[in-house]
Amino acid sequence: MSGNLRKNIKPGLSVSIVEKQNQRNGQLTTGVVKDILTNSPQHPHGIKVRLTSGKIGRVKEIK
Repeated sequence: MSGNLRKNIKPGLSVSIVEKQNQRNGQLTTGVVKDILTNSPQHPHGIKVRLTSGKIGRVKEIK
């Protein structure tokens, strides 16, 4: 599933995100979605979410 579409992402889903400071090197952080922060139905760089750990980033992979 694509991390670019808001409809594919729900709270409680396990995802991999790229945080702002890791956008250049592409390092992924895995966690569980707490909140969806992007309001639009799609975003070319991935939907922005907050994980249960408090980290914020754009979804690159849905587990």
